[in-house]
Amino acid sequence: MSHLPQEIIRRKRNGDTLDAAEIESFIQGLTSGHVSEGQAASFAMAIFFRGLSVAERVALTRAMVNSGEVLKWDLPGPVLDKHSTGGVGDTVSLALGPAVAACGGYVPMISGRGLGHTGGTLDKFDSIPGYVTQPDIDTFRRVTREVGCAIIGQTSDLAPADKRLYAIRDVTATVESIDLITASILSKKLSAGLQGLVMDVKFGSGAFMDNAKDARALAESLVLVANGAGLPTSALLTDMNQPLAPAAGNAVEMAYAVDYLTGRRREKRFHEVTVELSAEMLVLGKIAADIDEARAKIENAISSGKAAEVFQRMVTALGGPADFLENHGGHLRAAPVIHPIYAERSGIVQSIATRDVGVAVVALGGGRRRPQDPIDHAVGLTQLAEIGETVDANRPLAVVHARSEEAAKAAERMVRAAYTLGDAKAAPETLILERIGAKS
Repeated sequence: MSHLPQEIIRRKRNGDTLDAAEIESFIQGLTSGHVSEGQAASFAMAIFFRGLSVAERVALTRAMVNSGEVLKWDLPGPVLDKHSTGGVGDTVSLALGPAVAACGGYVPMISGRGLGHTGGTLDKFDSIPGYVTQPDIDTFRRVTREVGCAIIGQTSDLAPADKRLYAIRDVTATVESIDLITASILSKKLSAGLQGLVMDVKFGSGAFMDNAKDARALAESLVLVANGAGLPTSALLTDMNQPLAPAAGNAVEMAYAVDYLTGRRREKRFHEVTVELSAEMLVLGKIAADIDEARAKIENAISSGKAAEVFQRMVTALGGPADFLENHGGHLRAAPVIHPIYAERSGIVQSIATRDVGVAVVALGGGRRRPQDPIDHAVGLTQLAEIGETVDANRPLAVVHARSEEAAKAAERMVRAAYTLGDAKAAPETLILERIGAKS
């Protein structure tokens, strides 16, 4: 069978099933430069319309993993990670990594930057002065081994084919393909040498997938393909019809994570998602016999301050301030304009156009319109009101952190428009819709 790129594209365009050797050949060509951008774009579009079988998805994921270095670990505990499909106020990784490490797991978390309305874990860590988000692989290995947790950005050595293909998908309207999303996410995770992965697949007004049906299809694909490629994986479908943390931005989310870890704040929704995802990781890593034991271990790691201690050690080991936990206010940049956003009438929050809250943060300068845009780490929103809360002259919708009065006013208008108020008691959303595990 011909391994010419154009023949592989033609076969997929016609709806044929590609074998592993054809997929491997195409991805090798993409990495070496023998496959052109036009061919890669055509390949992505053919997959977008024709789809891939589970075997093809596994082969594509493996080929992308093999395009670069695969980390090997020799550690006294399991190597575990979590990946979220993203949302607004999704600050979970900042607390989860240290909490799982405090229980004996090792968490080498390779995170991404924000794009569109969703925040990126990497941008949040960039708000810490001195913290190196793109260390070399040796530093990444050392910090993971010594601290138990290292949260960094994707290095060029891991899954380089994914980096190239993603850049092409981003400008050719093929980002939304579940087959390509699956291979993209999992190739990065498999190349990190993991022994267990939990996926947080979000649905709702602030998620990449706005309905539970599409989110479930993605979660099932990720779990099926990851387990097929030899990585034990489960997924939780979680609600993103409102911001998860009461803060959205970079430094403001980092400050919230520190307050959460040190016990100054512990909002119920954020805590529940953090505990459930962390507990799934402990069960996959066989650190706990069942989910109840895993929850108890995580609750203890957080409430005892052990998770906060691991967080501080990670920050120090990656170049950040040694007193960050007790003095984060002195290290994180503050915006010059900070004031409350009040609703035009008092009432009970019925619903939130969460994506628009994220867009308001981007408009303030806290996100990117294009991948190369700089970020203002100080701006964002805090004290975001939840669905079911009463807002009035004493309780604002949110507090805006802006670079200028003009930017603050624009964000105010966007936040007011994103909130729907009424007089009825709002029904609470189901926060964790379901768990999707490997079919035995």
